[in-house]
Amino acid sequence: MFRPTLTLTVNNAKTALDAGLLAIESGQTEIDLAQLTAVDSAAVATLLAWQRVASERGAPLTFHNMPANLQSLAKLYGVADLLHH
Repeated sequence: MFRPTLTLTVNNAKTALDAGLLAIESGQTEIDLAQLTAVDSAAVATLLAWQRVASERGAPLTFHNMPANLQSLAKLYGVADLLHH
């Protein structure tokens, strides 16, 4: 299971995006978000990108342990239903 660590913000979104894409391409279908402590709108965009790529591959992608602050951002942007967790 892929586990991004500590931060997922505009400062490291590209690195996190690439790492997640590699995990998805290698067959990962679950992402554990429990270790994330700092997020911003870039985190929401990254999760949506991972979800889109997994969907294009025909594979389900499940997010586990989504932090409350990330859930709040997803709700604020109206995309919470797109991020199956």
